[in-house]
Amino acid sequence: MSRLGLSNQDPPELENELSDGEFNGQHSSALRSDALRKLQGRKRNNSNSSSESSEILNQPVVATLSRVKAKQHGLLHQDAGGDDSVEAVIAGRETTSFATLGVAPWLVTSLTAMAIKRPTGIQKGCIPEILKGRDCIGGSRTGSGKTVAFAVPILQKWAEDPVGIFAVVLTPTRELALQIFEQFKAISSPQSLKPLLVTGGADMRAQAIVLSQRPHVVIATPGRLADHIDSSGEDTICGLRRTRFVVLDEADRLLASGPGSMLPDVETCLSVLPPSTERQTCLFTATVTPEVRALKERPRPPDRPPVFVCEVDTEVLAIPSTLRQTYLQVPVHLREPYLHVLLLTPANATKSVIIFCNRTATATLLEYLLRMLDHRVTALHSGLAQSERTANLARFRANAARVLIATDVAARGLDIPEVALVLNYDVPRDPDDYIHRVGRTARAGRTGESVTFVGQRDVELVLAIEERVGRKMIEFEEEGVSVEGRVVREALKPVSEKKREAMLAIEEGRDVKGKRKKAPLKKAKK
Repeated sequence: MSRLGLSNQDPPELENELSDGEFNGQHSSALRSDALRKLQGRKRNNSNSSSESSEILNQPVVATLSRVKAKQHGLLHQDAGGDDSVEAVIAGRETTSFATLGVAPWLVTSLTAMAIKRPTGIQKGCIPEILKGRDCIGGSRTGSGKTVAFAVPILQKWAEDPVGIFAVVLTPTRELALQIFEQFKAISSPQSLKPLLVTGGADMRAQAIVLSQRPHVVIATPGRLADHIDSSGEDTICGLRRTRFVVLDEADRLLASGPGSMLPDVETCLSVLPPSTERQTCLFTATVTPEVRALKERPRPPDRPPVFVCEVDTEVLAIPSTLRQTYLQVPVHLREPYLHVLLLTPANATKSVIIFCNRTATATLLEYLLRMLDHRVTALHSGLAQSERTANLARFRANAARVLIATDVAARGLDIPEVALVLNYDVPRDPDDYIHRVGRTARAGRTGESVTFVGQRDVELVLAIEERVGRKMIEFEEEGVSVEGRVVREALKPVSEKKREAMLAIEEGRDVKGKRKKAPLKKAKK
């Protein structure tokens, strides 16, 4: 990407559909044993799982670049040169507070009211450097507080000069944009911040009116903001040309090339923003890809401070240590009965659960099926209208629904503190997608569990995931419970019957509650 100085390499696609393997009709013990041996017997050298990242971090640092690698055990990567290094700044922050990071008292008070009292590693590393005016690349695992790491310095600088469109935050999904929007409102509550949410699924004309009134912070998905730039007129978008801050949240997704890439829309957005020499640019992600890393190699003007790169735990541990990762071998034609039984085991019966699927059609079928099986369930995927997506997510947050069935639209960034179990109904092809999925649980020091359904042909995908995260999955077990036995005794017949009913309801155009969907009204011809 030329406007960010990024190379257009081809990363793995983030939303490829998975082709499930099948066991034979009897899911023979031979196949099960063979797959189990592959999962449990293969040795891996975990020290090589982040070889590319380690190699980059250990290269000599050019004169215009300062970097830090904050490791899990507290040791920091030593920058060459020393004069412009940041490890000395961070080394003394073991027991720091937001106040000692230079955060304004009103923001400290606001964060305390939100029960955010001590900064996390990514916040310790990034907040002071952003306040100094440096461009920043922040990499940290899910649930580590990356939004606060960029929201706090933006709000502090905005409060000093509250004019115009001060900041633009781009993020890949509507739900994540809404979450960031709400966090900005909450943190800035003592002040008169005017944020604007610009996403698809909402009235574009109403958005254009507010955008023309110069809100202070614009949180947007690239596609909808690009639509405004292309069609809403100069009076609407002229305020964007004086933006002081640009943030790319989930930058690896925004900068990925290939099918479904958001790069063209991101380029359109950047085309009306001030050049990089006249603004601060911050990129945050849980998975630092080559496209994201390439920003730091961009030539810097002599009067601009060097790019600050802070990676906390991204290579040491891709997932939280409090997450228990398990797998369950499941014949592909029996996944629905296994899912039904797993949700009702004594240990899981009251847990808040997110079920991830690779396809919208799969998520739709599971929503219909589980509702017919009397589970409190809702869904979140691109096949739903925005009003439904927002309402369904609110139901899940409020525990009105215990189970959320989702595609990867819900895998990134969403902070739902009480999620106790993540279930991968389909194995993701990209290990980084797995990291984002299971990152919906075990957040901010809490415990959590993930269960991945593994078919015969999924074994290699599981091994790739284990190599990426540096830990092996263990086979799912619950004391006193035989999942396979319960499937055979209790679930095969009722689930099979309800599945037929669910498929018929979908085919007949009925909604998840059994009512016929209303056909869209046709516009009368003039």
